[in-house]
Amino acid sequence: MRRFLSPFVLTLSTILIAGYVYVAFRLGANWPQRWLLALPFLMVWIVPAVYWAGDRESSTAADELVHAVSYLCMGWLNFLVLLSLARDALLAAAWALHAQALFGLLDNAGPALVFAGSFAALTIGLLAAFRGPHLRRVTIPVEGLHPALNGLRIVQISDLHVGPTIGERYVKRVVQMSNELNADLIVLTGDIVDGPVSRLARHVAPLGELRARHGSFFILGNHDCYAGAQAWTTHFRSLGMQVLLNEYRIFTRDGAKFVVGGVVDPALSLTDPEQKPRPDLAAAPQAGRALRILLAHNPSLASLAQEAGFDLQLSGHTHAGQFFPWTIAVRLVHAPHVAGLSRLGSMWVYVNAGTGTWGPPVRFGTEPELTLLQLTAHMT
Repeated sequence: MRRFLSPFVLTLSTILIAGYVYVAFRLGANWPQRWLLALPFLMVWIVPAVYWAGDRESSTAADELVHAVSYLCMGWLNFLVLLSLARDALLAAAWALHAQALFGLLDNAGPALVFAGSFAALTIGLLAAFRGPHLRRVTIPVEGLHPALNGLRIVQISDLHVGPTIGERYVKRVVQMSNELNADLIVLTGDIVDGPVSRLARHVAPLGELRARHGSFFILGNHDCYAGAQAWTTHFRSLGMQVLLNEYRIFTRDGAKFVVGGVVDPALSLTDPEQKPRPDLAAAPQAGRALRILLAHNPSLASLAQEAGFDLQLSGHTHAGQFFPWTIAVRLVHAPHVAGLSRLGSMWVYVNAGTGTWGPPVRFGTEPELTLLQLTAHMT
């Protein structure tokens, strides 16, 4: 009972109650309709209040179903509230402009239009999410790149979030697309799973079939840490991946050296206070002159990566906001490294918009991506 009185749950409950009251009285024509509208709000409340705040394990098929329904309700209510607010804004404008015909239409048919529009937006978002990922090809000009490394090809998988809404079939599609690209490296930049090894091992098993010239590399994201960092580290190693925990690997290609470093996610400190991201440990300074690539789930680590001497940082975490209006909100938190290619001094930063989806399996204004990055000599 104490967890329901925690600041997190109280804040969440207040927001959901306010949202419910607004939607129920603006869109519900009678009390049966209003009570019915309470169900999706309750489903949204259950997962964070019962599972997250209560530390309840999601270990059964029923738990998975609860999560999936909750996430769908999150996506639908997002669009329902937005369209309801838009309708009220138009009603206010029509009243101010004495546009009686428009006011009457919005007042009478508005609720039906809001419901239809929200379901349409949810359907479009679901289709955009589940037909993914989209292959995104990115060319990165690196100043001073050794000729032997010109054309180095890296496939990036990030934020797959295997769990309640993404399973084995989607993972197989990602693996097939990745292997068809004949990459030099395949990197998994965190948040690959949302659950324990015991439940998801079958679904992530296809990742063991990833093939690249220099192998596949995995780093922890915050959700991997929540799901059990040590267990997943062991499991991904058993799949043949090189897991980098503030570590590096040095490669030589026709006389040119390049370093692949990887750091732990800041979330790991929640269970192991001694652990924090250390790009300086992942930079392999003893390698001398070399191309240095850092795998860091959270793009906010870019300043540390630049200080450590990296040429390129590959990140994820943001999902590019995933769907409107979070596509706007995420820019307030992560700018300038929100999604796609950006720069910090002489270092490039590429942020993958997510190969899968977290929470609502919805994409609206973004698309899930599998990224093929190709390095080229800097052109002046």
